[in-house]
Parts: sequence; C-alpha cells; structure tokens
Amino acid sequence: MNLSYFIAQRLIKGRREETSFSRPINVIAIIGIAMGLAVMILSVSILTGFKQEIRDKVVGFGSHIQIMNFDSNISFETAPISDGQEFVPEIKKIPGIKHLQVFATKAGIIKTDQEIQGVVLKGVGSDYDWSYFSSNLVEGSVFTVTDSVRTDKVIISRKISDLLRLRIGDSFAMHFIQDPPRMRKFTICGIYETSLEEFDKIYVFCDIGHIKRLNGWSDDQISGFEVFIDDFDRLDDMTVAVRDAIGYKITEEETKFKVTNIRIKYPQIFDWLNFQDINVVIIIFLMLVVAGFNMISGLLILILEKTNMIGVLKALGSDDITIRRIFLYQAAYLIGKGLLWGNLIGIGLAYLQLKTGMISLDPTSYYIKTVPVNLELMHILLLNGGTMAAIIIMLIIPSQLISRITPVKAIKYD
Repeated sequence: MNLSYFIAQRLIKGRREETSFSRPINVIAIIGIAMGLAVMILSVSILTGFKQEIRDKVVGFGSHIQIMNFDSNISFETAPISDGQEFVPEIKKIPGIKHLQVFATKAGIIKTDQEIQGVVLKGVGSDYDWSYFSSNLVEGSVFTVTDSVRTDKVIISRKISDLLRLRIGDSFAMHFIQDPPRMRKFTICGIYETSLEEFDKIYVFCDIGHIKRLNGWSDDQISGFEVFIDDFDRLDDMTVAVRDAIGYKITEEETKFKVTNIRIKYPQIFDWLNFQDINVVIIIFLMLVVAGFNMISGLLILILEKTNMIGVLKALGSDDITIRRIFLYQAAYLIGKGLLWGNLIGIGLAYLQLKTGMISLDPTSYYIKTVPVNLELMHILLLNGGTMAAIIIMLIIPSQLISRITPVKAIKYD
C-alpha cells in the first residue's frame, strides 16, 4: 500500500472525529474553492448562453451562409440570380448542411396616417423555414407562401408595430423609391419580437412574389440563397465547402456568385461577442488565484500543526517526498470537497435560472429578456479538472517547507 496515501487517510478520518486548530482554516479553504468554482461555472455558462442566444438571433434573420450575385452591394437592392442553379443539389448533399432556401430583399417606406418609417421588405418562398420566427411570435401567426397566388399578408416586429401604431389585421401602404415609384398595400397577420433592436426595427417579411413583381423580375429570379448549417463552430469550413460546390466559373448568363457568411456580414456583432471571452478569462484567473491562496494557507497550517509528526517520520527514515505527498493528498481531499460543493452551487443556480428565468434583463441593453444559461458537460469537466490541477501545482512550492524541518527540533515542537 502507498504509505503516504495510508497516513493521509488516517489523518483525514481522525480530523473528522476531533477538533483541531486547522479545522476552521480548512473550512475557509473549502468555502473559497467552492465559491470560486461556482462563480466560474456561472460565468462560463452565462457567457456561452449569451453568445449562443445572440448568435441564433442574428442567424435567424440572415442564415449562416448567403449566396448572391457578385454585383450585389451592401445595400438591400440586389442584382438577381436564377433559382434553378446547378449547384443547389450539390450544396444540399454536403454533410452538415441543414436547409437551403430562397430570399429577396427590397428597401421601402411604410406610411400611415400619422407616422412614417423606413424598413426592409424581405421576401420568402414556400421553402422558408419559419421555426425561428414562429418561436418569437407574440401575436398572430405566420403566413403561407404558394407558387400560384401571392398573399398580401406580412409579419412585422413589435418595434415597428409600436412605432407606427399598427396591430394584427391592420393594413398599411409601403412606398418604393424607384422609377416609376410604386406602392403596395399589405395586411399584418403576425407580430414578432426578438429583442434584437437593430434587426427588429427594419425587417418586414412578405411573399417573395411581391419583390419579383416590384423589381420586374421573372418568376425564377431571386436575390439569393440562404444556407443553414448544423454546427456554427464549423462556419468557416462550411463556407469553403459551399464555395467549392459553386465553383469560380462565370455562368452562361455571365453571373458570378458571391458567398459570404454571417460572421463576415456582421463583424461588429461577432467581434463584440468574442470580446466577452476576455471578461470570463479574467474572472477564472482571479477565482483560481483566490482559491489557490486559500489552499496555500490551509496547507501551511496543516504542516505547522503536524510538525511533530513530520519529525517522527523523518527520524524513522521517511524522505521529504513521501512526507510531502501526505499533505498533498490531504490538500487534494479538501480541494475535492470544495469542488463538490462548488458544482452543487454553480450547477444548481444555473439550472434554476435555466428553468425559471428568475433573473431578468433589460432587452434594450442586452437584447434578451432573461439571463441565458448554457450548461455543457465538457465545460464543467474542464473547469473542475483545471481548478484541481492549478491549485495542486500552486501547492507544490509551499510544500517545500517540509524539507526545512529537522527531526530533532520537530520532535520537541509543541
């Protein structure tokens, strides 16, 4: 049997049965580790939850990858392409592609009796995936697009609804600045709210047939394709795969295609989200330092309390490494106890927030109504393993104090 481990076990069992000077110090160390790990779990789960929530909102409006005419600029007035491209079946076969749909956009102005507001009319086809907006509808329902008859129904955001004082069933006129100027009348069938104000205040969704007619396009012309993927972490790889499927040749109609992804289209949003990682790194570093110093204090107290035992073991022939392991085993036990309580507190609070949403946020500032939580087993395991390893490494240097203790003075120590 491992002598160091055996002695450490006996010391741990004996400590439970008696009151010692080091006991309150050890309790403080355990509390420090528990609170530190709980804060780290909450920080990581909230940050990843926040990033995922905002990312899903942006993707809901613009998809992961867009394929458009190379001549289209950053405005919402696009050059058309045909929806019957040869590469469409090839893209759908790529592993990781979840859905592909057509779209068209056109800028316009909504005018009511009292208000006026510039918006972007986004046309969708019968293949449009409504799952995101269906989950964010606050009133009404989404409309159905068919290839035979255009529908005048649209869905607008609550932001536009409040600005223009429009409700479900109301009709409004939208004016388009072109030559000649045109006007279309739409009826509201649904109101959505994503709390992403930058998008909520501009997007109105309609039948793609209206945009085709307004632009004088043929039935097979669209602004482009939207591609959704299964794993956002593979966005760059999937963008390259889509580009490869399309190729770089100009088509017979002299159309060259531009492939872009959501991260390139909205770099300011994703740069801001990535910047939040720095805050979590700082929090984790500070919590590790606090927990580490708590454990260093606890270890030093343990060594001082057992100075007499150290002297006896040295007199019996034990080397410094064997004795150091005794105290490191005890420290590992205390760290494990702290990690257990830290997991219970951190995961418990995160799960409670996930199920109840008890902590709310101002959506105008944070784009979401409640604090988001994303509990992932891998993150929790890494935090536990990293905390244990970091603190043990920090304890190796203070454990060198054992080598300075001489048997003669240690046995006389009281």
